Amino acid sequence: MTGYLSFIRQHWALLGFGFLTVFWGNFGQSFFVAWFGADIQRTLGLSAAEYGSAYSLGTLMSAIAVVWAGGVIDRVSLRTYTLLVSAGLACAMLVLSQANSLWMLLPGFFLLRLFGQALLPHTGITTMTRHFDKQRGKAVSVAMSAVPGGEIVLPVMAVALIAAIGWQSTFLGLALAVPVLLVPLLLWLLKHAQLAAPETSLPDPLTSNAASHSPEPANAAGRREVLRDYRYWLAMPGIIANPFLITGIFIHQNFLADSKGWSLSWLATCFVVYGVVHWLSSLITGALVDRYKGVRLLSVFLIPLLLCMLVAAFVPGPWAAILMMVCLGISAGSSPPITGSLWPEIYGTRKLGSIRAMNMSVMVLSTSVAPVLFGYFIDSGVTAAGLYGSCALYVLVALVLINFSYPANPAPHGTASPVT
Repeated sequence: MTGYLSFIRQHWALLGFGFLTVFWGNFGQSFFVAWFGADIQRTLGLSAAEYGSAYSLGTLMSAIAVVWAGGVIDRVSLRTYTLLVSAGLACAMLVLSQANSLWMLLPGFFLLRLFGQALLPHTGITTMTRHFDKQRGKAVSVAMSAVPGGEIVLPVMAVALIAAIGWQSTFLGLALAVPVLLVPLLLWLLKHAQLAAPETSLPDPLTSNAASHSPEPANAAGRREVLRDYRYWLAMPGIIANPFLITGIFIHQNFLADSKGWSLSWLATCFVVYGVVHWLSSLITGALVDRYKGVRLLSVFLIPLLLCMLVAAFVPGPWAAILMMVCLGISAGSSPPITGSLWPEIYGTRKLGSIRAMNMSVMVLSTSVAPVLFGYFIDSGVTAAGLYGSCALYVLVALVLINFSYPANPAPHGTASPVT
């Protein structure tokens, strides 16, 4: 932990930028939006199916748009991209604050999922992985610690604001907070971050376009090279396993609680455990990535998720909820530092934004499919043992496949030597 403290003191501004972009991205995450669902349905007179369809369609559309929008970070300055993405988040919240029908709700969800769930975290994590080299794992962990922080703080804030001023006024207030609070703070952090020289030989990513101002690294690659790499296709089922399964579990948590005989209050208590373990796992994994490299840890990072699915399927009793959330928290916390460091380790940093945007599109797509797929099996009468047992089998297959991908051949793209 002392290593983290000295690291934060040295790079406080840039790390603060990464943390803040990821934190504000939480406003587009399902765990936050879910608290508005009942009030939105009641105000607009929507059925659960209509509301769920609008949310899933908005998420699906954002998964398509992020392929292009995420790659723009490679072609413009970080300041410009930050302003564009922040403006998009403000527009999303403004549209939702004025929504009076399903047809206004849909573009609001699309913009919120695109700029909140996808592009703001994309901005922060791409900056961390591009700017830092030897301490890349710690940088990603510090930024991603904003997610468990948001999971603990934002639901309470959402419930209080909705009760006090209503859901539409809450979105309006958040929309106004973007230009008043978020943008000035981000620009201030970027201004101070310029004082520190980058760890790598890259040009200053705060003011320049890495793709047009830096020489091509030996192992630099773009989307085309990634898609031609067989290792990528072997690894993807495992890389999307965390967002896919965690979304399915969270959205259908009532089914889990009913099947296991857990009260919702007990499950809510266990979610606090999940948030704490998520945060600790992220910090510990970040240090491990800096020591061993993300490509080496890729071979084991799915094991906690496999244990989580097995507990959900077969372990009875109230304490199984604690065990499940501990495993899920370890999995959720370890995934971003490992996968976030993997791409620059293998493919370089010049077109990192485009590569991350492509992968994020697949992950966002998986989060739009998960609620529908889980719901189909639940409505078909599949038991908890059958559903989560099948999930465990999927994770096991993904774990085998991922071990035949980058861990089996960790050579960076365009080289013959392994990562050391």
